Amino acid sequence: MITSDQIRAARALLQWSAQDLADSAGVGIATVRRFETIDGVPTGQVRVLSAIQLALEDAGVEFIGSPDDRPGVRLKK
Repeated sequence: MITSDQIRAARALLQWSAQDLADSAGVGIATVRRFETIDGVPTGQVRVLSAIQLALEDAGVEFIGSPDDRPGVRLKK
């Protein structure tokens, strides 16, 4: 699973707005905003969090670490 900090960082790397991510993931913008404000791993439907993660990965983001061990993001080469 990914953390809210990773979601925000990934959006920043891609220079995406919350709306860009919502559109790409097929979720509502309110969902993206809510997931980004939660501390740690966002709670909610796993399907929705997976859709957000997949959208960011498809755009070139790589999630590194784990929620408990140096979570981060980087752009794939």
